[in-house]
Amino acid sequence: MTASVYRSKLAHPRDGVLELAERLGLTPDDVRRSLVLLSEMALLRGGGEGDPGQGRAIDPQLALQLLQARQQAELAAQQQRMEATRAAVVDLMAEIADSSSQESSKSGIRYLEGIDAIRDQIELLSAETSSEVLSFAPDSQMSQASIEAARPLNLRNVEQGIVMRTIYLDSIRHDNHAREYATWLESIGARIRTSPVLPNRLTIVDRRSALVAVDATNTAAAAALVTSPGLISLLVTLFEHIWEAATPLGPTAAPCEPELLTRQQAAVLQLMAEGRTDESIAHSLGVSTRTVGRVITGLLAHLGVRSRFQAGMRAVQHGYLSHSPL
Repeated sequence: MTASVYRSKLAHPRDGVLELAERLGLTPDDVRRSLVLLSEMALLRGGGEGDPGQGRAIDPQLALQLLQARQQAELAAQQQRMEATRAAVVDLMAEIADSSSQESSKSGIRYLEGIDAIRDQIELLSAETSSEVLSFAPDSQMSQASIEAARPLNLRNVEQGIVMRTIYLDSIRHDNHAREYATWLESIGARIRTSPVLPNRLTIVDRRSALVAVDATNTAAAAALVTSPGLISLLVTLFEHIWEAATPLGPTAAPCEPELLTRQQAAVLQLMAEGRTDESIAHSLGVSTRTVGRVITGLLAHLGVRSRFQAGMRAVQHGYLSHSPL
């Protein structure tokens, strides 16, 4: 739609919002939104938010130069943010690794090995919870037994006035048990959202303690109990960032505009850019490798390329990688 408005504005520079809407068979609001987006992309000059129809579409070659310059600046800023996040995560994982071999109360991290130790700590944290529980739940499928075991604890927390916010993978929308459980959680007062990808299993209690899985691929093997205020602050910031980008629970994931990538495509593209294998991407998204293959095939067709390398180059040119999803 936005591309059609741009082409029409190039061919008919004097057309305003109403003329463009009539010419293209769109609503004035659709045209106005497209013109604002074109202005943000530096493809339209002048007009402003008050009357974007008065803007002037600029030559595609000049627009490409401007877009590339802006994207290079955005990528440089993104790289700085990623390096800062990477450093923080490396420090956190290093402390967790150190605590696994030598526990230290000063580090604010205690290592728990085995599912029994993890469950005991969860029960202890639950008994001490007074106000809030924030969670990442990156399970693509949930057993009926685990769901039934969790219901009494969830109900008790809500009845005690504890705020519960949980982010699941988008893939639970296709799992009957998990979707029904998440819907039930909302019905008793919990707040649920879903995201195409989650970094790891995480539970933050009252913003003073956090339980983090040590191995994202085997969350039952070991966990780290984090009590360091600085690390808790980092984990809370990570949760809030992903919460804001996540989709409220509903019958389907948030709809996407036809010319944009779907949430799943965007997530796969970002993970591809990080050099992840199909198997790793599938694990992060909670889907099969076959599904990842289909998504990548669709991405290549959407971007009009034949290889993953070309897809990465085209994605940067189109701005699809200008903002990280995490």
